Amino acid sequence: MYGKTIELFLVNGTADSLITAELSNWNGKAIKIPRTEVQDCERDDIRGAGVYFLFCKKEDGDDAVYIGEAESVLDRLKQHLRDYQTDKEEYYWNTAVVFVGRDLNKALIRYLEDRLVKMACECDRYKVLTKNTYSKTVMKESQIATMEEFIENIRILIATLGYNVLTAMPKAVDDTKYLYCKGSGAHATGFISVNGITVLKGSLVSESTTPSFETRGKSYFKLRKKLEMDGTIQNRVFQKDYEFNAPSAASAVVMGRTSNGNLDWKDENGVRLKEL
Repeated sequence: MYGKTIELFLVNGTADSLITAELSNWNGKAIKIPRTEVQDCERDDIRGAGVYFLFCKKEDGDDAVYIGEAESVLDRLKQHLRDYQTDKEEYYWNTAVVFVGRDLNKALIRYLEDRLVKMACECDRYKVLTKNTYSKTVMKESQIATMEEFIENIRILIATLGYNVLTAMPKAVDDTKYLYCKGSGAHATGFISVNGITVLKGSLVSESTTPSFETRGKSYFKLRKKLEMDGTIQNRVFQKDYEFNAPSAASAVVMGRTSNGNLDWKDENGVRLKEL
């Protein structure tokens, strides 16, 4: 795997405003734009054909994304604003990330949208709000190869801009060093991953939570309830691998009480995480 050179440009000089991102030797471009700047935006590059991601939070706090395509992305973004104002659209998005490129046409952006929606669903990090895509696009083999390369560049740039919507959950490999969290009737297996710690499918959580967990560990208590409600945890068992952003978050959810993950996660020899 070769290194990549990415050029980030803060158009207005601040990181919370419009940003463009480009890879060397690629004719595509990523444009990150806050919702508040869309209405007055007149940039020519966003007027082209492309695909876009609208990032938002659901009422329960879950990350959500709408993925779409348009022959004029800027016009489509402004239409989203109007649709929300007239109650045609329920979700409120905060940021749009747009991908445009030379020679993109309707067939190509339909292909991109369909593939990106499927990838986001497979990665399962965001609730995907897109209901329908056009999956019957007929293209030449060479066009498909070009678009797959385009998709790989989208995956790289959107992660660089801070969104892991197309980043697959970490998988254990042959030399993975497993960690274990046991107590309160719980028994979980996990491993340190890029963004925190990943608890493996089949891990068992405690039968109940302690009375103080809801007050002293409020955010982790809410997280456990959310995972139980969305089906990640069913009948006390993790139904899929799940990546937590910190060891303590993982151990608290597993044991149903406040926890210091550096102490409660241990290797097969009983050595605490903080000592590894």
